[in-house]
Amino acid sequence: MNRETIRVLLADDHAVVRAGFRRLLETAEGIAVVAEAESGVSVLEHCSDLRIDVAVVDLSMPGMTGLELIPHLRRVAAETQILVLSVHESEPFPSTALRRGAAGYLSKRCAPEELITAIRQVARGERFIGRDVATELALDRVNGQKTQLDGLTPREFQVFALLARGMSVNDIAKKIFLSPKTVHVYRRNVLHKLNAKSTADLVRIAIRNGVVEA
Repeated sequence: MNRETIRVLLADDHAVVRAGFRRLLETAEGIAVVAEAESGVSVLEHCSDLRIDVAVVDLSMPGMTGLELIPHLRRVAAETQILVLSVHESEPFPSTALRRGAAGYLSKRCAPEELITAIRQVARGERFIGRDVATELALDRVNGQKTQLDGLTPREFQVFALLARGMSVNDIAKKIFLSPKTVHVYRRNVLHKLNAKSTADLVRIAIRNGVVEA
């Protein structure tokens, strides 16, 4: 493996899917799959320990969704470019992922050569949006309009996502090492910013924006 080889991590909770993409990428010159992950936590661990040029990530993963993972990965491994490969082609998924720090967004229906092109392009620090994605709408949102969740701070987004998964304030406090009182403050801020009245409203907003699955 020479210095010009693009080192890729594949993240998807389905081993068969990862195996398929691995076989595809093994045929591409200058690209090497050096790690696989089935969860967001595993992605962070690999990218902390290895030099990963491009992380190809699914949005639907256990424990931490792709949308949650993106800003965490940007902080842990700023040099790693993130390419989302998802079944979700329409808004708000592409623009949310791109605004949170992804360099590219592809549909899982994309042609094999498009995935290879996308990896090479984002590895150069360029943005790539697949043909099957609502490109114009996604770019408009990235360059101008904001989504409903963009007003949340990273910590507020974290609390929002955990609440939407059904975790209690006390459980969240233990998980992210804050006091229950502080988490209550974050919850109140999230409800206000999202114009929500209850946790049930937050769940609906999370599903609509792809933070959790229905």
